[in-house]
Amino acid sequence: MPVLARTLEAANLSTVLVTMMPYWSEKVGVPRTLGVEFPFGHTLGASHNVPQQKRVILEALNVLAEAPEPGRTVHSGEIWGESVEDAIQSWQPKEPSPIIAELTPKFRDMLRKQRKNKTP
Repeated sequence: MPVLARTLEAANLSTVLVTMMPYWSEKVGVPRTLGVEFPFGHTLGASHNVPQQKRVILEALNVLAEAPEPGRTVHSGEIWGESVEDAIQSWQPKEPSPIIAELTPKFRDMLRKQRKNKTP
């Protein structure tokens, strides 16, 4: 997205990126950023929460209106409404996908071996 934003800006089209990682957008040079503290995959807000999504979009448009020059980062005041742990549980599938089910034990074994090798 940063490359697209810079390309659009070069064509005199103003942009604002809504992201959960405003630190990185600053590092890669996104012109304007609205940082939100939402779970990944829910950049504009909770599913089916149209009022929240509208508030985030309006906040992004305000960033665009109030920051005519590139380089501005604003942190959203919008609150997710549940703990991070509850949010993760509510949007994760009940059953893991086949690839995750297959790889999880392998990753656990790999991590156990790494920990064991670090022990003096």
